[in-house]
Parts: sequence; structure tokens; C-alpha cells
Amino acid sequence: MLTFRRPLLSDAEPLFAFMGDPAVMRLTHCHASLRDLRRYLAAHACQARHIGFGPWTVLEGQKIIGFGGLYDDPFDPGYGVEVAYFLAPAAQGKGYAGQLVARALATAWAGGAPLVSAFAHPDNAASCRVLTRAGFHQERYVPDMERLLYRHGRPA
Repeated sequence: MLTFRRPLLSDAEPLFAFMGDPAVMRLTHCHASLRDLRRYLAAHACQARHIGFGPWTVLEGQKIIGFGGLYDDPFDPGYGVEVAYFLAPAAQGKGYAGQLVARALATAWAGGAPLVSAFAHPDNAASCRVLTRAGFHQERYVPDMERLLYRHGRPA
């Protein structure tokens, strides 16, 4: 069973085990250092206090296996409410990304968001499938990010 909770700075080390691994993060952003990841967590915590929602630390039992959820990216603003997810290799392929996206969308719709965005590298077929299954539609390729932009409108 997955648990989603507010991230703590103490989560940085277990998250860095995969979010700082270039091989694991080859199709997304890899954190250069533990300090960089702590800054990332702190920025998202600050942003969450201002807007009322933010990404979660994802646990399987007591073990941290991922990070992600709903946010308005403080590092790359302008896309509005987004969903993102990062999972440890041992947690990939188990449907956890889909569970996280479903929970993020439920949070967005409950909060009145009219639209949610997501990004996926074109070579990340698994992530593209997760987003499509969740009801996202590919909108366009964003060259400066080297990512596909997906959007999901609020259900009627």
C-alpha cells in the first residue's frame, strides 16, 4: 500500500539515492548534489504553503520509493498546475505512477483546477503511457525542455 505525505528535508538522502542517479534519471532532471535536492524540496515546500498544494514523498510501507504529485513548478513557471513523478527503480513498473497521477488529478479537480499539465521525454514510453491512460492528451513538443507537453482538462 502506498502512502503519500508532505516531504521533509530528512527525505533528501533516500530520495537522492535515485533522483541523483544519472542512469535512473536519464530521461528527466537529475539532481547534481544532495544540497541541490534539499533546495528543490525546500522550494516546493515554500510553494505549497503559498498555493495550498505540492508534491508528496511516496512510501511503500516505511520505505521512501518516490516523489511527485501536483504542483506549480517554482523552477519553470508558466505551465500552471502540473503533475510529475519520480520513482526508485525497484518501484517502477508496478502501477505506482498511475496511482500517484490519479491522486494528483483528484486533488486538482477537488481544488477547482480547470487544467493540469504534465511533461514526458519522448523516449520515456512508460511515462507517456501513464499519462495517456490517466486521460492526458499530448499537446506538443517543447524543444527547449526536450519534452512532450500533455494536458488534461477538468472532467465535465
